[in-house]
Amino acid sequence: MTQADKNFIDTCKEILEHGYSSEGTGVRTRWDDGTEANYYSIVGVQNKYDVGKEFPMITLRNNSKTIKNAIDEILWIWQKKSNKIEDLHSHIWDQWKGEDGTIGKAYGYQLGKKYEFKTKDGLKVMDQVDYCLYLLKHDPASRRIMTNIFNFEDLKDMNLEPCAYGTQWLVKEGKLHLILNQRSQDMLTANGWNVMQYSALLCMFAQVSGLEVGTLTHNIGDCHIYDRHIPLVKQLLEAKPMDVVPKLVIKNQTKNFYEFKLEDFEIQNYDYNKDVKIGKIPVAI
Repeated sequence: MTQADKNFIDTCKEILEHGYSSEGTGVRTRWDDGTEANYYSIVGVQNKYDVGKEFPMITLRNNSKTIKNAIDEILWIWQKKSNKIEDLHSHIWDQWKGEDGTIGKAYGYQLGKKYEFKTKDGLKVMDQVDYCLYLLKHDPASRRIMTNIFNFEDLKDMNLEPCAYGTQWLVKEGKLHLILNQRSQDMLTANGWNVMQYSALLCMFAQVSGLEVGTLTHNIGDCHIYDRHIPLVKQLLEAKPMDVVPKLVIKNQTKNFYEFKLEDFEIQNYDYNKDVKIGKIPVAI
């Protein structure tokens, strides 16, 4: 079983066995038919992945195509710094599309905002992404290599407040490590997705910074399974994981983060349980 399988299984079991019920709390989320999308959740989860040794992909179900859409979204947010739906190849953000064709002042919009940053070379005007890349090259010992897109000033103008909202990048003995902070996580639809895409981002940042790939530490505030997802999760927990060690291959050896394209990424040594067919997953919005 992969690192991703183990963390997914352990976390889901903890939620199903010891989770808090949201019933009666007035949840915001709804199913397509308008009924409350209630859930069971646990508080304060931390999962770690040694991305340098194994690219974290769940094998309990098929993620061979999902990985492409997950990387496409991370490029949309971090590289294109876009909030425009038309700049994304998948349709995962369609339900939050506003009349202007954007998701409001969320995600990529926040990473594209420019600020004055103090550097060893004086004040420099950059956005958060470029500031991280600058520090990784010019001040890798810093413990202030961070991003935060939960901007309180702009929350009112976001069609959805960010779930994965903050990162910290740390360089230790030539390896780049990433801490991802997430306020809320839907285990069935989003856990594997977020882990794959931020692991890919870690690989990209390491390559352009001349560093080895280290670990991804994923901190989750409210980690939950929705009521209509429980039978599907139980089916996955009963499935046999595959004995593989997935690897992400980046075919473009560029040192410029903005030159990566979706076709540059390839997954090797991945397989999945082909007996598991959970069908279309209902999404709470």
